[in-house]
Amino acid sequence: MNSVRNIFIGVGLCLSATFISVQGAPRAKGPNPLRETRHEFFETSEARRIGDQVLAYQRVTGGWPKNIDMARAMTDEELADVLAEKSRRDDSTTDNNATTMQMKYLARLYQATGDERYRDAFRGGVEYLLSGQYPNGGWPQFWPEMRDYQIHITYNDDAMVNTMIVIRDILEKREPYGGDLVDSSLAGRLADSFNRGVDCIIATQIVTDGEPTIWCQQHDRETYAPAPARAYELPSYCSQESASIVRLLMEIPEPDDRVKRAVHGAMKWFDRHQLRGVKVVRTGEWRTPSAQTYLVEDKHATPLWARFYDLENCEPYVCDRDGIPRKSLEELGHERRNGYSWYNQYPGELFPIYDKWASRHDPEHKVYFSIMQNVHPIR
Repeated sequence: MNSVRNIFIGVGLCLSATFISVQGAPRAKGPNPLRETRHEFFETSEARRIGDQVLAYQRVTGGWPKNIDMARAMTDEELADVLAEKSRRDDSTTDNNATTMQMKYLARLYQATGDERYRDAFRGGVEYLLSGQYPNGGWPQFWPEMRDYQIHITYNDDAMVNTMIVIRDILEKREPYGGDLVDSSLAGRLADSFNRGVDCIIATQIVTDGEPTIWCQQHDRETYAPAPARAYELPSYCSQESASIVRLLMEIPEPDDRVKRAVHGAMKWFDRHQLRGVKVVRTGEWRTPSAQTYLVEDKHATPLWARFYDLENCEPYVCDRDGIPRKSLEELGHERRNGYSWYNQYPGELFPIYDKWASRHDPEHKVYFSIMQNVHPIR
């Protein structure tokens, strides 16, 4: 493991004590009203105002576009512009929590108000999710109109996992999806959709030397092979998105042998490819000229994983917009070095969960690891 770790130790090992160790990308500043959960909020006129704007942004596809502040008060002219875009079919997506976030907001608003417009729009979102699923069970990140890498089965930024979590929560009537949000017919279609999603996850798991490992951010919808996306997102073993996939698989109440094998294999891979004795430090504002990101030695650091490992040698790498993989952050330009989450601790959160899961569901094949068990979640 030291040989793997050492390729990441570049310049700047002795840094100021003012540097702060962080994990992943900082949260956006300020609360997002679409993530509100308080029941009393949804009984207010403000909640309905936001809900009506969410309805305005919903496309004819049933889905929503991403990266738009849908809670910001609009002028009549701005609202007219939004409504004029309802017929667009090329910007509905599940990327960056789009569509699933709006669906959850509308579900809460319907539970509080009983206004059927919100329920109907929610059901439109459900139909959108179902309409995008490939026959093999996978989802792209945009549909119905796609371009370039958008056609691939997409685990990137948990797009497919978030979709499956919403479907599962609707089926189990988890809050806020109770009541009559969906009827029995729609529930049956959702159950089939979730099961096919699991089939796709199993089919796309990368198998190396006969052993199941983890997943890429994207997989070809025909061959299931790891596929490229943006220039710096090459076909690879991808730890961050794979951790979310494994967590979802371990939440299946009665996992079959395929799921058990997939989980065991992925956890073995995570254990073998942890980076010890290093941590990420950042200084300055995220994605600003003042931002600086380093990987530094720290013998007390919690285990870390690179986001990407190459498919040939399973070695960690980082990458710039020129598509050339590199060994250290110092080799990247400022924009990609400080504007992407190259390392994470998400797999470490799974080990105590796996310990209980394997003891319950498959003690015969339970794998015991050397990794520390008390890894604290960093979200």
